[in-house]
Amino acid sequence: MNQALLIIDVQQELIEGNQETQAVFNKSKLISNVNIVIEKAKLFDIPVVFVRDTDVSQGQGEGFQIHERINVPAESKIFDKAATNSFHGTGLLSHLRSLQIKHLVIMGCATEHCIDSAVRTATISGLDVTLVGDGHSTTDNEVVSAEQIIKHHNHTLHGHYNVEHFSIVRNSEEELFTPTHNSYR
Repeated sequence: MNQALLIIDVQQELIEGNQETQAVFNKSKLISNVNIVIEKAKLFDIPVVFVRDTDVSQGQGEGFQIHERINVPAESKIFDKAATNSFHGTGLLSHLRSLQIKHLVIMGCATEHCIDSAVRTATISGLDVTLVGDGHSTTDNEVVSAEQIIKHHNHTLHGHYNVEHFSIVRNSEEELFTPTHNSYR
């Protein structure tokens, strides 16, 4: 099965925060888990794709770049997006289709925005998705804490389906590139 690792908006300023926004919840663990999964992808020769949000740091400078502690493989493909959805206005879906990807492992920021929309869009685009449950993060909002948002999305997106394709949630220590979707069908 052709697979890819999609890592969304793990940019320096988004993870660390700035004068207006706080750092994402559990940022050190997020960075560590992203690096763990990248290493697993490299072992299985799985392509790694990054998406950066052009709203972060106004699309420029160090703050816009992928976080300095993330080990970006040299052969990674990077897409820039202007929308919440990583598939909107980018060549992401065309790229995944050109590689005949059937299973997408997703990580990154922010849980309730870009991660949620990517998981849902991928399933309606013909992909099975594994969301890395300890590999996405966000910040608190006025209503709920970041930790609650993450737990809620892990619960909601585990088993989310669009008839033929659906998402499951597994953690970084699991065999993410040995999909278990068929055991649920």
